[in-house]
Amino acid sequence: MAAQTTPAGDWLGLAGTVQVVTGAASGIGAGITRALAAAGADVALLDRNLADCEALARELEDLSGQRIALACDIADEAQVRQAAAAVEEALGPCQGLVNGAGILRPGGLAEVSLDDWNAVLSVNLTGYLLCARAFGQPMRDRERGSIVHIASISASQPQTWSGAYSASKAAVAILSRQLAAEWGPQGVRSNCVSPGMIRTELSAAFYAQPGVTVAREAFTASRRIGEPEDIANAVLFLLSERAGYVNGAELGVDGGLPCMLMDKVPRPGFSAD
Repeated sequence: MAAQTTPAGDWLGLAGTVQVVTGAASGIGAGITRALAAAGADVALLDRNLADCEALARELEDLSGQRIALACDIADEAQVRQAAAAVEEALGPCQGLVNGAGILRPGGLAEVSLDDWNAVLSVNLTGYLLCARAFGQPMRDRERGSIVHIASISASQPQTWSGAYSASKAAVAILSRQLAAEWGPQGVRSNCVSPGMIRTELSAAFYAQPGVTVAREAFTASRRIGEPEDIANAVLFLLSERAGYVNGAELGVDGGLPCMLMDKVPRPGFSAD
């Protein structure tokens, strides 16, 4: 289906659309929620942490559009189905989904417990499929919609001592492509965004340590740590009709971290320093 044009004043064309964000209570999910609200979208905030979702919804009350906060464990199919029904009743059919909820259970592969391994996969992978099915159905019915999955740079660069995290994010990347291939003919696009080092509440403790910020910045071509807004900007583009011919893509939003490998290999006589 051909892309629709939008008014010049609403370049992304997201005003009045119904968007769902999982993992909306904090971090990247909260950043995406704020950006969608600023764009005039009606946003459903889903998270196991209902109190923080409600607080964020109140924070955004002065912006145009509607907000609804819902408690939802995306690993629970019944809860996902209930949330999808509640969103449709309150806001209308879902037009865009951001699969952003995620967990991490530390541990090396030799000793990580199967309970922890399965817990990560149930949220980071199975939960994404459950949400895609539930919230994607109205998109398939209407033959228009966009799903954006939050993967990670660790999908392609192993994050050691993090249990199933890298495996789960690598699986998200191929899940996104498979959804694109299967649902693209029905007008539904599926793409993923892979963040690099992003400053959030969860990573704040790292940057509180002396020297960590400078050392980490040196591993990016952009020489800075990303913010949730950096991810939100990419996500909103992929949700919008401006990305109407972008399907099955993985967009790295990482400050150029992957291209820095050879820069960190000692090469006497070839250093800019």
